[in-house]
Amino acid sequence: MLTLDGTHLEGGGSLVRVALALSALTGKPFKITNIRANRSEPGLKAQHLHAIKALTQLCQAETNYIDIGTRELTFTPGKIKSGIYTIDIGTAGSITLLLQALILPALFAPRKVTFIVRGGTCGKWQASADYLQNILLPYLQRFVEKIELKIIKRGYFPQGGGEVKLEITPRFPLSSSPDFLTWWTNVQEHCSPYSFSSQRILQQIKGVVNVSADLQEKNVAERVARAAEDHLRQQYAVPISIRLEYASTLSSGGEILLWAVYDSFDQDRRAVIGSDVLLESNKRSEDVGKEAAQKLTKEIKSGAAVDHFLADQLVQFMSLLPSSSLTTSNISDHTKTNCHVVEQFLPVHFTHTAETMSVTKK
Repeated sequence: MLTLDGTHLEGGGSLVRVALALSALTGKPFKITNIRANRSEPGLKAQHLHAIKALTQLCQAETNYIDIGTRELTFTPGKIKSGIYTIDIGTAGSITLLLQALILPALFAPRKVTFIVRGGTCGKWQASADYLQNILLPYLQRFVEKIELKIIKRGYFPQGGGEVKLEITPRFPLSSSPDFLTWWTNVQEHCSPYSFSSQRILQQIKGVVNVSADLQEKNVAERVARAAEDHLRQQYAVPISIRLEYASTLSSGGEILLWAVYDSFDQDRRAVIGSDVLLESNKRSEDVGKEAAQKLTKEIKSGAAVDHFLADQLVQFMSLLPSSSLTTSNISDHTKTNCHVVEQFLPVHFTHTAETMSVTKK
């Protein structure tokens, strides 16, 4: 059984989520100790707990007794199943962080998989549901017949109450091959590696501002979008389109997501760079919009093909396609931790500099 130290490098919850995803896919059991030991509230959080419970259903796994605050996990996966899975985190716990543990194995289920997840749709230190929908998921299209995320209801901190529906129709069912290595070879023969070396030509900038309905009287969404657009128009002579959305929610809040769209060699090499910023009670709406635009501008000016959040998210999917490579604005310890975990489950090796990352077979 693989043994992982939860304090390695960044030492956060990502280590747990990526290990769960790779274990479910490869069928390799693992044990992790010192879970989030360096955090102010160590051990498993609600979204980790619900991800583990969902995976015990998705891949018929067995675990030791776990609860919020548990610092040691033993996970023994079974076979991946299709089906409809409903998960209620019960707080504003991150929907997208929970899905990070579920998407990889679900891509290769025998048949269609549907996740209905309730919790927070955006928050600090996480990709938002909009980021997942508009930026990450299109990069996974090569692996599936169809992948679609619908945001049913917005959920902000502290009460949450958001809901998303993720539907995945697999293209390469793991169950169609006699063993994992045969299946992996088949995937590599039919999917081209990720190859993102440069931005190419900027075509347009898109965005979405989602805000709770109680802030509509103050025109918060309009002010955020206007500030972002004003800043971007000073920099780029391309079409800019930012959609506004007010939603009835349990808690007051909101977020802006911007993304730059480049021309591409083909659908497998689409290039999109994103940035998002949360609304905060101590921050003017105009400052939120300007900050989002400045963050996107910084990513664009770096010359990198993908933003540093996407580089982090793509690690586990790149590992399935050795010879994949990308450039990004920054390779974080978070990303390096994800690479380390993947290397424990698959015979691959990641090489990275400050701004590049590639993966090869061992």
